[in-house]
Amino acid sequence: MIELKSNKDLSRLRRLALASQGLLQASSFGSGLAGARKVVSHLGYVQIDTISVVERAHHHVLYSRVPKFVPAMTNQLLLDRDVFEYWSHAAAFLPIGDFRFSLPYKNAIKSGQTHWYKDPDEKLMAELLARVTSDGPLRSRDIETKSSNSGAGWWDWKPAKKALEQLYMQGDLMVCNREGFQKTYDLTERVLPSHVDSTTPSLDEFASHLVDQQLRCHGLASLKGLTYLRRNTGLRNAVRNIVDERLEQGLLEQVKIPNGDVFVMEPDALERRLPRLNNCMLILSPFDNSVIQRDRLKSLFQYDYQIECYVPEPKRKYGYFCLPLLFRGEFIGRMDCKAHRKEHRLEIKSLYLEKKKETQSFDDDMIVSAFVEAIKIFSQFQQCDSVTLTSVEPKHFAQPLRNLFVQMDLS
Repeated sequence: MIELKSNKDLSRLRRLALASQGLLQASSFGSGLAGARKVVSHLGYVQIDTISVVERAHHHVLYSRVPKFVPAMTNQLLLDRDVFEYWSHAAAFLPIGDFRFSLPYKNAIKSGQTHWYKDPDEKLMAELLARVTSDGPLRSRDIETKSSNSGAGWWDWKPAKKALEQLYMQGDLMVCNREGFQKTYDLTERVLPSHVDSTTPSLDEFASHLVDQQLRCHGLASLKGLTYLRRNTGLRNAVRNIVDERLEQGLLEQVKIPNGDVFVMEPDALERRLPRLNNCMLILSPFDNSVIQRDRLKSLFQYDYQIECYVPEPKRKYGYFCLPLLFRGEFIGRMDCKAHRKEHRLEIKSLYLEKKKETQSFDDDMIVSAFVEAIKIFSQFQQCDSVTLTSVEPKHFAQPLRNLFVQMDLS
């Protein structure tokens, strides 16, 4: 086992983690649609989220890694059958090549495991499936009506929506198109490309897939992280067995960081050539793959982060939807903001810049300059042409930031 004792060693481990996420180079995956396709394939999933105070999470994750990305490209990936929609640890876009690894959960749902709804309406599901089979793709809005007696082919919306979601979760239907959050469903056999492997993996195949995926996109992983939010005990045990086997065979090694936590990684991982740190700040989504495992984030980066939109307002410490700020290999703060789209204005409600004396290798001027450059690009992504700043901590950052906003024509 490798024991890291110095900040320099820990910094290199963090660089490995960030480089594996594609966050240290401007175009690790290329640009535009092709770059977005490679990102989803590399990360293994991109989480879908409905919160829209700023651009939605699934677009934001791709924007953070892909130059020239625009939100319309996400649905284009779905239309091109490069990705499919299903459940990872949450609703997500997944690489189409990983389709077979969605089958164990679909089969479990079909066999009676509950996802959202208990006691699914089998009769209504059969009616909806027959309609899709005969009439083609069905949008959820196509069944919206408050009357269940308005003729054949129409149903009360709430039960019908549940039935559609059940058919989707158990694998009879797939999402073939999206208009915002209006999904269009079709039969799986009509959506899934014929070349895609649709054989159900064994437990060991699935476990190996998870280990490979997590090491590919994170560089290093804890046992807990390898099965993040997966509650299947058999799968967790299979993952543990595979890790033990690879450790014994020398295909993996363990690394202990100064706080005592242990991760696994490939034997040559720390010796790999890694991208140098640059002076570009990244404003990340709360659902970004690099920060979603909060325990890992706190352990590896000493960054204590929680999204507070689910916290009652009086108990919030930082704000409704704070975005993590990444700079020179460290998470150096968070920003609560909102895009006022009709006004084309990005409001920074509160900005918190946090210093870690033991690791920091940059000064206040660098932080201010990097933040303003990042905000300029980020506001364009939100289709905003002005920025307002309400609150900053520490307070001495406020005036330099506002001065630069004026200079860069953001105010």
